[in-house]
Amino acid sequence: MKNLIREKRTANKITQEYLSVQLQVSRQTIISLEKGKYKPSLVLAHKLAQVFDCAIEDLFIFEGDENIK
Repeated sequence: MKNLIREKRTANKITQEYLSVQLQVSRQTIISLEKGKYKPSLVLAHKLAQVFDCAIEDLFIFEGDENIK
């Protein structure tokens, strides 16, 4: 699963630190999310979508075996 968190964050001129405070997670969690090393819970994905005022589907790109065939 790829994501557009870094792109959305930088386009909105939001720092990793600010985003971590808004989501009540560590900055390391934001770094891991942006690098694709951590898959967020549905609750965290929903919070991210709220921060960026978009749908969850606008942040995450599901590929390959993650999709129903």
